[in-house]
Amino acid sequence: MDITPKTTSTKGPSGLFTGDVYFDVIAKGDAPSRLRVNIVRFAPCARTAWHTHAAGQTLHVTDGVGLVQARGGEVKVVRQGDTIYTPPGEWHWHGAAREHFMSHLAMWETTGAADGSETTWGELVTDEEYAYPG
Repeated sequence: MDITPKTTSTKGPSGLFTGDVYFDVIAKGDAPSRLRVNIVRFAPCARTAWHTHAAGQTLHVTDGVGLVQARGGEVKVVRQGDTIYTPPGEWHWHGAAREHFMSHLAMWETTGAADGSETTWGELVTDEEYAYPG
C-alpha cells in the first residue's frame, strides 16, 4: 500500500478556462498505470475551453450542476452522479451551470507523451456557446 499526500490545488490558467476553476491531481498517469485522474472544481459559470483527448475522457460529477457540450451538439445539463464519456478526438467543453458550483472527477488514459499532447486545447467557449435555456 502506498499513500500519497494531497497535492496543492492549482488554479486553471485563463487561456484554458473561463472563470475560477481549480484542480487537484489524484493520479498522474505514471507507469505502470496510465490512468490520469483529477478532481476539478468549477465556480458558477466557470468552464473549460474547447478541447479533445487523444484517448478519450470520462467525467463523473461529484457535486453540483454542470453543463457539457460536444462540438456541434446541444448543451446538456449534468448533475451529481452523472457520468459522461467523450470519445478519442471529440471536441468538447464542460463547466458549472450559471447559478451552481460543480465538481467532477476527470479521468483519462495518458499516451506517455512528455509534451502534454494527449490533450489538445482550442479556443475559449464564448458566452453565446455557453448560454442554455434555464
